Amino acid sequence: MTETVRVAVPRKGRPLEAVLERFAAVAGVDDLADDVSSTLRYEKAITKGEATPERDVYERLAAYSDLSDPHRPEYTLLRDDREGKPRRIVFDSVTVPMSDVIVELVGREEPFRALRTHEFGLGFDSADLVLEEVVTLGETGVESIADVNARIDPHDTDVRVVSGLGDTVYHTLLAMPEVLPPGADLDREFVTDYDGPLCISPRYERLVEAVLGTRAIEGVEFVYPDPTMEEEAAIAEAGLGVYLTMTGSTARNHGLIVGDDLFPSETVLMENVAEAGSAADRLQTALTGADLETAIRP
Repeated sequence: MTETVRVAVPRKGRPLEAVLERFAAVAGVDDLADDVSSTLRYEKAITKGEATPERDVYERLAAYSDLSDPHRPEYTLLRDDREGKPRRIVFDSVTVPMSDVIVELVGREEPFRALRTHEFGLGFDSADLVLEEVVTLGETGVESIADVNARIDPHDTDVRVVSGLGDTVYHTLLAMPEVLPPGADLDREFVTDYDGPLCISPRYERLVEAVLGTRAIEGVEFVYPDPTMEEEAAIAEAGLGVYLTMTGSTARNHGLIVGDDLFPSETVLMENVAEAGSAADRLQTALTGADLETAIRP
């Protein structure tokens, strides 16, 4: 009998789209991936006031979910964080048949924590969460998946990172030209010798500490952008900072030099090694093939 593997996935947003794109690549479910992604983009537009629906939220929910077909996606309602706490339709679950396993993708608000509590053997979530929550700090920084897993205390969690999905933006060093000495490179070594303010988002303080290493930030004073300012503008005011970039064009528009990419912020496949069995191992192999694009590699 074909085994079923339950996999925790995000309920919405780019991380879920990255997961669906990976399953489209390995299981040929392109129509499913497009259907879920387009539905959730439409629902996001409604929540943000950018689209006006013809049906109320319950009518749309009933139309999207076809319980008679297990291979059709199901959706559910959550309260959104935006002002007024509007109801938002998000992904709930779908079954994806593959060659030697049946995969049940199950939406969770926090897939990483669902793996930590042993609800699942496999799951997808942001690499950032792993660095923010379970990677121990060290004098040297984290640069690779091997570094990440080596810094996870096995007494703290059984979760390990397997591979990235390639939906990558980077935590990147940004600086004003006057901060850099002539001929200096904007890299980790520069930060090690630097004393002064380093502008970051408050939520990324521990992540930046893990990525740069405690020795590099000994002379650094973390400062945070004013909520009314663009992050790039706040970094330009501070002189040096770390922010998520894809092309760096916005940073350059603020006069900033784009330095080293410190660590990829991408969706990653994770495993709870105490829960994953042989069927989960076969699924991992299919999802992390050598011909599939990733930024974080085993």
